[in-house]
Amino acid sequence: MCSSVDLGFIESIEPWLLYSNYFPSKVGGTPSWLELGNIPCAKDLLCDSCNEPCSFLCQVYAPLEEKPNCFHRTLFVFVCLNASCYEPNQNRNIKVFRSQLPLRNAYYDCNPPNEEEPADPIKSSVPLCVVCGCRGQQLCSKCKKANYCGVVHQRIDWKNGHKTQCGTSEETTPASFIGSVLFPESGIVIEPEEMDSQEKLSEEEKEKKQMQEYTKMVEERNIGELSELSENEFDQYSEQVEDKHFAEFKKRTANEPQQILRYHRGGVPLWLSPKIPEEIPPCEECGSRRVFEFQIMPQLLNHLKNDNIDWGTLAIYSCEQSCDSTTRSYMREFVYKQDVINTDQS
Repeated sequence: MCSSVDLGFIESIEPWLLYSNYFPSKVGGTPSWLELGNIPCAKDLLCDSCNEPCSFLCQVYAPLEEKPNCFHRTLFVFVCLNASCYEPNQNRNIKVFRSQLPLRNAYYDCNPPNEEEPADPIKSSVPLCVVCGCRGQQLCSKCKKANYCGVVHQRIDWKNGHKTQCGTSEETTPASFIGSVLFPESGIVIEPEEMDSQEKLSEEEKEKKQMQEYTKMVEERNIGELSELSENEFDQYSEQVEDKHFAEFKKRTANEPQQILRYHRGGVPLWLSPKIPEEIPPCEECGSRRVFEFQIMPQLLNHLKNDNIDWGTLAIYSCEQSCDSTTRSYMREFVYKQDVINTDQS
């Protein structure tokens, strides 16, 4: 039987199928922007910890059939490449944006794209950085051809060959920056999660079971409240809860160990530990609550091959109403980076 969760897997596909006009879900490379006229500014993609540009991690095409304004809908995730910015259970180095369009829009035909024949990419109406594919408002003062999102990527391009190419007919390609600024590019294929009929306890049942186990432990030790546990006993209880979360995580993913994404809008993330966000901030545009949409799994790290980045899981929450904005085409959404911390002090 299938669960209500869809799983994402890395897939090698024709590069042209990753263009914006094919509405891809993808990892790495440069973003295949959905709305092509009001792409986020460079400052919107700066890491809140080090103030350097974040790199494009992935995008997930997730239209909402019940909402006419969401006929096309994609969420974009960006991460910082500096290892020092990866603090436990902190999200200051990760950015998530949502973009959506109705069926009839200024960029795409109403008919679905022909995936049997390659087509030229639809170009953005704003200049893009030759390094990262994000908005590039700065122009090389010498050749007047290369655009950049800022001085950081301009320096990288200069060292990568633009110093000798500037003013010539040669052009830098985004592929030149795979491994330094960009992650390896692949498609994401989505498939329903298969489950055994006796699986799974609902989230409420799991919480109830954990509380029953805690109550049993308290009664056996003749302890009235959790606050009355000694520090050593509390640490032991915390480790037990942590271990059970991690065991549940491993059990749930055992059948499909290569999954890099779990999609379940309105559902509950598959947590690795009990360290979950105390509160999910409401939508910055309309004030509606945000709901869980999808999570990025640690298995993706194997594909990225970058030792500077790390997470247990990235849980993305989006506006429940998937609202539009009168001032922007890419709405900021919320991400929680959950890590499993080794509390062993030995």
